Amino acid sequence: MEITSAVASLAALAHEGRLTAFRLLVQAGDGGLAAGELARRLEVLPNTLSTNLGILAQAGLVASQREGRSIIYRAHYEAMGELLAYLVEDCCAGSPEICAPLARLTSGCCAA
Repeated sequence: MEITSAVASLAALAHEGRLTAFRLLVQAGDGGLAAGELARRLEVLPNTLSTNLGILAQAGLVASQREGRSIIYRAHYEAMGELLAYLVEDCCAGSPEICAPLARLTSGCCAA
């Protein structure tokens, strides 16, 4: 990942509404959520949600797909992984114990 992509992703997430929407989509898994359901859960107006999802999509963090009359939004896990990897790319300075707490957090991330 290049710095410009990282900055765009971080800027998209640097808003309470967008960060909350993204986290909800991450929690929803591969099935994603319909825009209407996402708006209901977040208790936001559809046009506000649409604007926020557009910004996240432009940053490559979410994708959408029309299914019948609904638009389903999904977190783009690969982009999220690239951003996280970029943030810790030079972690540890040769001392792995510095990043050990982070490794423990992510190792149980998707455990069944």
